[in-house]
Amino acid sequence: MKLWGIHMGEKVGSSPVDESYIGIGWKRLGNLKPFSSSRGSLKKAIAEAYPENKAGAIPQNAGVLFRFVNEMQQGDLVVYPAKDRMVHIGRIASDYCYVEGDKHDYPNHRKVDWLGSFSRSEFSQSALYEIGSALTLFWVKSHPNEFLSKVNLASQASKDIDADNDDADDDSVTESISHQAEQTTEDFIIKQLHAKLDGYDFEAFVAHILECMGYKSRVSSKSGDGGVDIIAHKDELGFEPPIIKVQCKKTLTSNGEPEVNQLLGALGDGEYGLFVNLGSYSRPARLLERNKAKLRLIDGDELVDLVLQHYANLSPKYRALLPLKQIYVADLG
Repeated sequence: MKLWGIHMGEKVGSSPVDESYIGIGWKRLGNLKPFSSSRGSLKKAIAEAYPENKAGAIPQNAGVLFRFVNEMQQGDLVVYPAKDRMVHIGRIASDYCYVEGDKHDYPNHRKVDWLGSFSRSEFSQSALYEIGSALTLFWVKSHPNEFLSKVNLASQASKDIDADNDDADDDSVTESISHQAEQTTEDFIIKQLHAKLDGYDFEAFVAHILECMGYKSRVSSKSGDGGVDIIAHKDELGFEPPIIKVQCKKTLTSNGEPEVNQLLGALGDGEYGLFVNLGSYSRPARLLERNKAKLRLIDGDELVDLVLQHYANLSPKYRALLPLKQIYVADLG
């Protein structure tokens, strides 16, 4: 029983977890079964369907497809680090299948029984480095038990790893290193905010970020104000619209629709709601955001973006909490 790692792009959203599958792209190839008897036939098919691809990347691409179709087995385990800062762990529940008309352009599927979902902050940095592999599909060799212990399956991953692994091409490695540098900074910021600030301190930090963005803001008393933690506005006295009511949750996991609805219930005419957390939001909460023009949800990723964007204007106290220096990484996107 192997422990696999897989990457899927942002366009799939929460679909793999909601619909219990993992998938890879390569839509122009169609059903992979006719080409999957050997890596050689897959290389030929890729070269014909994707003439723009670099020749040096084709062997690695063929290796990923061959493993997905032939080497993954029902009962194997899989780690999926999603774009919402959650790490999902599951068990492969089907053979390879091709899904005609997949709306996310990830038509090559395997069904998965998801066993658990965990915040990235629950794992060591070295384990996170491993699942940040440059490959789309890879074996988790160095830290299998750290992941499997989360679902009470430690020591069940195979240690009999085939040495014939696929090396990523140079561009993929460079892109992966750049991504990991960004991800490591994001992990650091999230972990610092969660570990070093209590709930009220986190509200004060969010209020300070809003001030860096040009808003006047005041934090409600510690006893709370009907689910509203911060009042933000543009004018000095706070009389002129728009008035923004902010709810802050120092959660690393997901906040759902009921919590977001609580904030909506506190809004009056001409008021807007902003919900800020360190984790993510459930699919119903995101759908609610799309349907409510006066609602905005900021998750951990977006909060980190705001921190980086306004870092130069942060107070010395918060710059000491989040000591960062600027670097440049390759942008191959």
